[in-house]
Amino acid sequence: MPHTTRPHPSTEAPTTALGVVLAPSTLVPLIAVWLVVAASVIVGPGLLRDPVAPPVAAVSFVVILAAIVVAAFRVVHEAEHLARALGEPFGTLILTLSIVIIEVILIASVMLGPGESTTIARDSLFAVMMIIINGVLGAALLVGGLRHGPQRYNREGTSQYLGMIVVFTLLALVLPNATTSAAAGSFSDVQAVGVAVLAAAAYAIFLGLQTTKNRELFTQPSPTAATMSEATTGGTGNESAAHPSRSIVITHSALLVVTVLPIVLLSHDLATLLDVGIALLGAPATLSGVLIALIVFTPEAVTAIRASLGNETQRTINLGLGAFVSTVGLTLPAVLVIGLITGETVVLGESAANTVLIAATLALSIVTFTSKRTNALHGVAHLVLFGVFALLIFSP
Repeated sequence: MPHTTRPHPSTEAPTTALGVVLAPSTLVPLIAVWLVVAASVIVGPGLLRDPVAPPVAAVSFVVILAAIVVAAFRVVHEAEHLARALGEPFGTLILTLSIVIIEVILIASVMLGPGESTTIARDSLFAVMMIIINGVLGAALLVGGLRHGPQRYNREGTSQYLGMIVVFTLLALVLPNATTSAAAGSFSDVQAVGVAVLAAAAYAIFLGLQTTKNRELFTQPSPTAATMSEATTGGTGNESAAHPSRSIVITHSALLVVTVLPIVLLSHDLATLLDVGIALLGAPATLSGVLIALIVFTPEAVTAIRASLGNETQRTINLGLGAFVSTVGLTLPAVLVIGLITGETVVLGESAANTVLIAATLALSIVTFTSKRTNALHGVAHLVLFGVFALLIFSP
C-alpha cells in the first residue's frame, strides 16, 4: 500500500522550549499578528467609526483578515505538536476545540456588533456543516481514496459522532421551525434555556466518554499483518512523541494561547467590517456566516486533507465530524445564552431548501461512515452536496 512518511514534529522544530519560542518560524508571524492587534487598539476606533469609508474598510479588512488567518494557521501548528505528543483523541481534540473556540468568539462578536445579526448563528452552523462534512471530508475522502484505495477507520467511534450530529443538527437547525411558542425559526425563553442545558450536558458527557472509557474507539484500527510495517513507520497516526518533555508541552500550550488571543482581540473589528462589506457589495446576508466558517476552518481543512493523504483516516474523521459536534455543542448553548441576556432574537430554523440539504447530508454521512471502508466515490458524493450548497448561496 502506498504510504508517504511525514516527519514527526519533533524533527521539524527545535527540541528545547527556548528554541521553540525563539525560532523565526514562531517569532516572525507572532510579532506581525500582535502588531496588527496593537494598530487595531490604537487607530482602529478612529478609522472604523460609522460611516466607514469604502477604501479604509477594504484595506482594514484585508489586513485584519490576513492577521486572523496567520494566527489560525499558527494555532493549528501548535495544536498539531500537542496532538503528536499526547496521541489520539486528545491531540485532535485540542486542535478541534481551539478552532471551535475561535468560531464561537467570532459569532458572538457579530451578534453583539452594530449590524443586524439575528441569523448569524444559524448561517454559521449550517455553513460549518456543509463546509466540514461535505466540503472538507468530501475532498479528504476523494484524495485519500485515489491515493490509497479504500481506507480503514474505527466505525464504533464514528457512529458516536453520527449520533451526536443527528441530535445536535435537529436541535439547532430543524426543531426551531416546528415550535409554536415563539416566532418562526426561534425558541421561546423557556425552550432556549432547556435546549441550551440539554446541548451542553450532552456535549459534556460525549467529551467525557471520548477521553476516558471510549478513548480507544476514536483511534485508527490496528493494521493488518500486511501493513504492520507501516505502523512501525508512523502510518496509522496513532503514534505520539516518545516521552515528550514537559517543558516542550507547556511551551506549545502557551504559544497556542498566545496565538488564539489576537483572534479574540481582532474579532470585533472583523465583525464590523463584514457588516460594512456585505452592505456595500449588496451580497447575501448569509455570506457573513459562510465567511466566518471559511476563515476559521481553512487551517483545519488543510490538516484533515493532509491526514487523509497520509492514510490517517480516523484522524481525518476526528477532525471533520469532531469539529462539527464541538461547534454545535459549544455554539448552540453560547448563542442561546447571549440571546437571553441581550434580549436579541436568535433565529436558528433553516429554510426549506437548506433543510433538504441537511437531510441529504445526514443520510449520506450515515451511508459513508457506516461502510467498512471509505473510498473516493464517497468523497465525490459529499462534494456534489457541497457544490449545491455553494450554488444556493447566490441563487436560493
